[in-house]
Amino acid sequence: MVSHTALTSAAAAADTKIEDVYSGLEYRFIGPYRGGRVLAVSGVIGDPLTYYMGAAGGGVWKTENAGRTWTNLSDGHFNTGTIGAISVAPSDANVVWVGTGESPIRGVTTSHGDGVYRSVDGGATWSHLGLEETRQISALVVHPDDPDTAWVAAQGNPWGPNDERGVFMTTDGGETWEHVLKVDDQTGASDLVIDPSNPRILYAGMWHHGRTPWYIKSGEESGGGYKSTDG
Repeated sequence: MVSHTALTSAAAAADTKIEDVYSGLEYRFIGPYRGGRVLAVSGVIGDPLTYYMGAAGGGVWKTENAGRTWTNLSDGHFNTGTIGAISVAPSDANVVWVGTGESPIRGVTTSHGDGVYRSVDGGATWSHLGLEETRQISALVVHPDDPDTAWVAAQGNPWGPNDERGVFMTTDGGETWEHVLKVDDQTGASDLVIDPSNPRILYAGMWHHGRTPWYIKSGEESGGGYKSTDG
């Protein structure tokens, strides 16, 4: 039997607006004090205190106490400090994937990246997994059930045409890569997401772009949205 109190509470909850629930919360700066703008962040499923963040010019950092203190993970391990994407494997929190190279083409651009790095021990040590010529990586998606399967959205070289643009896929932890989506040598992948209920479904945003010292080219008919239903 359901009590009157329970019914009243349920009705009140149904009438509560989401903005009222969070109205008392405020954002606060939690650092770290290095790296400028931040493009890449990733939490850990089941651990609300642990986060990774990657800065445009400050490398990869990790906190295990919700931002009270931070530890740099990339110094001495990475060849570059510009980070475009971070993703913790949903099925194994020890496996962390990082794509280098700040992805948005803008008036102020940092150094290009040199591909993908991966850690299997929560960021203590790293392996460089290639894709050096992708230059700028905008997103990195890990299969929800397999930490060795991942997709990389490569924006490519902002200063000229190159073949290493689009979406790359690995099923062996980054030992080999397959170029699974390519449009042309000036259209890169600006974003990539996976359907959380069906990892065979992915959506990619493609962007025709280019950069010169005096001009930013943005947009062409080759850009747009792409969908895969077979991974």
